[in-house]
Amino acid sequence: MTGPSSGNPIVILGSGIAGGNAAATLREEGFPGPVVLISREPGVPFGRPPLSKTYLRSEEDLGGWYVRPADWYADHDVELRSGAVAAIEPNAHAITLDSGEELGYQKVLIATGGRNRRLEIPGAGLPGIHYLRTVAECDAIKQEALPGRRAVVVGMGFIGCEVTASLTQLGVRVTAVFPGRIPLERVLGGQVGALIGAIHRANGVELLPGEQVAAFEGTERLEAVVTAAGHRISCDFAVAGVGIQPDIPAAVPVAQENGILADELCRASEPDVYAAGDVANQLHSLFGRVRVEHYNNAEKQGAAAARSMLGSTDPYDYLHSFWSDQYEHKLEYVGHAVRWDEFVVRGSVEEVNLIGFYLVGGVVRAAVGLDRGGDPELDLDDEMAACARLVAARARPAPAVLADDRTDLWSLARR
Repeated sequence: MTGPSSGNPIVILGSGIAGGNAAATLREEGFPGPVVLISREPGVPFGRPPLSKTYLRSEEDLGGWYVRPADWYADHDVELRSGAVAAIEPNAHAITLDSGEELGYQKVLIATGGRNRRLEIPGAGLPGIHYLRTVAECDAIKQEALPGRRAVVVGMGFIGCEVTASLTQLGVRVTAVFPGRIPLERVLGGQVGALIGAIHRANGVELLPGEQVAAFEGTERLEAVVTAAGHRISCDFAVAGVGIQPDIPAAVPVAQENGILADELCRASEPDVYAAGDVANQLHSLFGRVRVEHYNNAEKQGAAAARSMLGSTDPYDYLHSFWSDQYEHKLEYVGHAVRWDEFVVRGSVEEVNLIGFYLVGGVVRAAVGLDRGGDPELDLDDEMAACARLVAARARPAPAVLADDRTDLWSLARR
């Protein structure tokens, strides 16, 4: 594959997993020109999953999560620069940094990820209130997470659930406050969400569903969380995981709606401007417009955007998948379903060993696996690969057949 000819660099904005994989792919595909990677966050590109799990629990460092070793960038003439973008001018093919410096580009990839949603309520600025996105934020939480202390986790999406599990494993007593009926109900549905809630309760977590945090209280630092219903929860610190929003540089004249609108080749609405990762709302051949905030997508979409910048016409049609580790339990998911009209269970809800299928009009749109690896007769990865094939094929197996553990999923996927 040959790239565009220009003395200006390909510029990548953002040093997360999408930006890092884009840089690596440019070199792997033989692009000989200059590559500049600009980020507000120090360090080399890495994957964030351990920040809510093993790194938070001090069980591993981040070295194994680097996109490439720290010295790879200099060895491969990829320039790492610190800074933020003030403006992109597509007509001039120029970027203005917050320092005032102007940098020309031949292609630019916006891979700036997301930024934490903040709670705008009384007391929100008190010390002891944490968010989790960066290494520095994780390190601050680690300093607080001592055995016997009390924490309130606000929100029980994936970050909230994983942080709750990690803090509990560290000996912190956790109360989780969230507006839904059960954890992760919007993403996984009632049955699986209820299982996740039961797992947390079994590990000693106090769940307060249907609650909104109204205020943080304290004098010099956080002392309590107060809910809209009037509950006052004494605590030593709090972690808020209330979602992220796309982190789009302020002056970027491209079409936007819940992120930067990108086509199937990761192209934004202006020539030579691309988007990948959490910031991209991409047109997908199977799912329509989707903006996905998971590691697997950022990793693969960053690489796909790089290939598109070099002239590839292969659409980015990754089926999407993610995983979550909470305590000793492992959850895996393939496909994408925002809503569904039937949920079919294979395995046992009671024994927390199942695959669930999300059907829309009889078509398998997504599948979730929970602790299927616990059965030596079953290979979770193999089963989930078969589920991915069912999603890709827009398969319509009979629900009773899907639910029957005696039916080989691969036999359904090959039909």
